[in-house]
Amino acid sequence: MKLSLIIPCFNEEETIDLIYKEICNVLKEQKDVEMLFVNDGSKDNTLAKITKLAETDNKVKYISFSRNFGKEAAMLAGMKYAAGDYICILDSDLQHPPSMIPDMIKALNEGYDVAAARRTDRSGEAKIKSFFSAKFYSVINKLADVNIQEGAQDFRVMKRKVVESIISMPEYFRFSKGIFSWVGFNTKWFAHVNVDRSAGTSKFNTAKLFKYAINGIISFSVVPLRIALVFGIIVSLIGFGYALNIIINTIITKSAGTSSGYASIMSGLLIIGGIILICLGILGEYIARIYLETKNRPAFIIAETNIIK
Repeated sequence: MKLSLIIPCFNEEETIDLIYKEICNVLKEQKDVEMLFVNDGSKDNTLAKITKLAETDNKVKYISFSRNFGKEAAMLAGMKYAAGDYICILDSDLQHPPSMIPDMIKALNEGYDVAAARRTDRSGEAKIKSFFSAKFYSVINKLADVNIQEGAQDFRVMKRKVVESIISMPEYFRFSKGIFSWVGFNTKWFAHVNVDRSAGTSKFNTAKLFKYAINGIISFSVVPLRIALVFGIIVSLIGFGYALNIIINTIITKSAGTSSGYASIMSGLLIIGGIILICLGILGEYIARIYLETKNRPAFIIAETNIIK
């Protein structure tokens, strides 16, 4: 079976040689291998490092984007252009240990369709980042129609039929962890402890992770829209009850209640206004995605590649 390794890269000039050497060492017994580096619009010497490797090793293939389209686009491009029967996705920073790949391949040979990795701890990560990451899995599994393993990573080896199912999904806003779960197939999980980056710094800050989490929830759940509906119903019932109370008091006391407190009225208006704005914001997120999906723009644009199709 031919093995394709998809390696997304963004400003990873310090790690390219390291990941290449590690893969060559781990997979020296694997005869038919291609290493497909996807340069996601890097501003450093990442592309130069990759092309230099490609000049000396015909197993090295590369795709270079016209700009930074994001890791999701890089993984999609890799899956579309990979030639292998087995396709592996792993990061270039060695936080996805290549040493696990032989056991993952063995699992596919035993009949599994997917061999996927998940982290069992978050050592070395900021506590606030670890807290929100852990909570994310709990929230999305309750809201979405997919079940994502806690600590699940993009690091996995898949059979060709699985990859074909994944790339057949045409959405522009991609949340691969959800897509991997949604397509199903028989999966074997491989647990491992957190591994520090081999070099360089992480490109995922807290803001980007938060945006990624919001995208995942909206991509696989309509529950936020239902929450907005529930908010509307609750506020409407409270308003109806309050109006009924004023009518009854007016009939009994012959007073229209014009002396009601300014503070209570303003508080009510602010609460109702806030709920309305939250609901409009949720609705706006879904409408924005519909708008951008209907444009049918490509998920990525290739500026340079050594792959001949």
